[in-house]
Amino acid sequence: MKDRIVELAKTYLTFLCVFALQKPLFMLFYHALYGGAAFADWGRVVWHGLTLDFSVAAYFSVLPGLLTIVSAWTRSPAVHWIYRAYYMLAGLLIAFIFILDLSLYEYWGFRLDATPVFYFFSSPGDAVASVSGWVVAAGVLAVGVYAALIYGFFHAVLLRKAVWNRMRPSRCPFGVSFAMLVLTAALFIPIRGGFTVASMNTGHVYFSTDQRLNHAAINPVFSLMESLSKQKDFGAQYRFVPADEAKRLMDALVDPAVLRKTAAKSASSASMSGISGRDTVSWLSDARPDVLFIILESFSAHLMGSLGGEPVAVCLDSIAAQGVLFTNFYANGVRTDKGVVSILSGYPAQPTTSIMKYPHKSQSLPSVSRSLCRAGYEAHYYYGGDINFTNMQSYLRSAGFRSIVSDVDFPLTQRLGKWGAHDHVVFGRLLDDLTAEAAEMTAAASDTAARSVMEPSVSRPHRFRVLQTSSSHEPFEVPYRRLENDRLNAFAYTDSCVGDFIRRFRRLPQWAHTLVVLVPDHLGAYPENIGNLDVARYHVPLILTGGVIRAPRRVDVYGSQQDIAATLLAWLGLPHDEFTFSKDMLNPASPHFAFFTCPDAFGFVDAGNRLVYDCPSGQVVVDEGPSPGRNLLPGQAYLQSLYDDLAGR
Repeated sequence: MKDRIVELAKTYLTFLCVFALQKPLFMLFYHALYGGAAFADWGRVVWHGLTLDFSVAAYFSVLPGLLTIVSAWTRSPAVHWIYRAYYMLAGLLIAFIFILDLSLYEYWGFRLDATPVFYFFSSPGDAVASVSGWVVAAGVLAVGVYAALIYGFFHAVLLRKAVWNRMRPSRCPFGVSFAMLVLTAALFIPIRGGFTVASMNTGHVYFSTDQRLNHAAINPVFSLMESLSKQKDFGAQYRFVPADEAKRLMDALVDPAVLRKTAAKSASSASMSGISGRDTVSWLSDARPDVLFIILESFSAHLMGSLGGEPVAVCLDSIAAQGVLFTNFYANGVRTDKGVVSILSGYPAQPTTSIMKYPHKSQSLPSVSRSLCRAGYEAHYYYGGDINFTNMQSYLRSAGFRSIVSDVDFPLTQRLGKWGAHDHVVFGRLLDDLTAEAAEMTAAASDTAARSVMEPSVSRPHRFRVLQTSSSHEPFEVPYRRLENDRLNAFAYTDSCVGDFIRRFRRLPQWAHTLVVLVPDHLGAYPENIGNLDVARYHVPLILTGGVIRAPRRVDVYGSQQDIAATLLAWLGLPHDEFTFSKDMLNPASPHFAFFTCPDAFGFVDAGNRLVYDCPSGQVVVDEGPSPGRNLLPGQAYLQSLYDDLAGR
């Protein structure tokens, strides 16, 4: 048994070495791209990339583990030949994927996924039409040489005759078989990525704001496997109207900045009046404030008395009364990963997938954080849970966040919830950072005043921060008790954390030049029995507060999470024309509506009509308001255009 355990361990470590060594090989091949990387960066790429390497090495070790069980019963030469054939095929597959990935990365800018497979099987002629015969021959030769080297390594470590001679039939085959079956089953731990709520995904290896280093850390075998498991032909889904008709309808649904940049720039600088006024001077006391987003897990309008709900989120009601409250605001979907992308990238939720799960697509999305970074901001993210859940880390790194605080940054004694650190702990971490920053600002101001070199405001960097809560989620176990209902009590707890944070933040000097945006990721657990096709499920608050807000007001225009990006950037005088699906809600020239999706259905809501359409049945299930039916074609064109965008059209 000991020899078999040793051989299984050697098998796993051998595959691990092969995958780990591919990372410096990739960087050497693209030496022009990585020439400026420090030696420590090379080490960080290998170190962080081990997470996916552990997983893929485990995949490749499963069959050898099962063969060790067979060898406990028989010494048949056939078993040895199966070993050899397996390692030969494994070496060939690893070599083919690595060389193909190496060849395509220069053109695509992301690691290998299912795209070439889809292209080849959909149109083999077109897929190879632009590739010369010499290139194909060189690729085949490279695969052959690399596969031979890998197999030679396997042979030297795992397939020598002396190794096989030790694998004799066991005197107790039942005991050996059971033990090896348990060890082989244990390989599914690294395959899944451990015991956390987040299964293994490419986002686990993202560690830097430099996308090149993140890409180098990705295991191309895992990237291809992940993509193949999720691949869909998005361009063939949700075909409601002809393409030209969809474009005509879509043109009436996007922000003027997307269609007419020059005209939009003129409109965005004009003074607005009434409810849609977006004159920065009348709304904000600082034209370029710090910005803090607080993304509230599962909150909704049903928890706020000021929006006609129950008085559960009493702190949010108080904050809204002193700030700006959007009363006809909607979530874009029913999951956190979709809500975060809608909020930060102005990208609508999709009914059948989540773009966050496709790093090669999500990395190309615009984002509020990246736009603000270009304007001189620093971007920081705070979350008490697993940042790798649903590929979130890869998305956030691609979005330009300079630092990410997550569960691993808190001691075990503070990670007491199912989802990691409770909300009061995460708010406390942010408050500690703000307090330390305030002390630095005070010291710098004193030093500047003494030297009379420059004004303190000149040296103050602008910061964009996002804090994502998690405690108001199943199983609703929180260190707080105000209400008898566990669900409502969890929301009351997070609400109290928000209220306490805002009260303490007000005492710091940064409050005077900070805009705080409070918005849920989606409606979650309350009301308990609300259905996906109920428009009320998507009604959520959007609250603006902070020291820069000049006066409280209520805004009744219709919008959804995807519109936060364009609205905020236009308010700060920054371009937002790259956010195709985001609208400036405070621009009278913009269309005012809310769009949302749930599994295989969409909703389209404005002042004249509330419509929900069930796609599988082809039925309108909700059609309310003074203009019934008006939103059907616009909603269908919008969803069709969204999937065209996903397909890269």
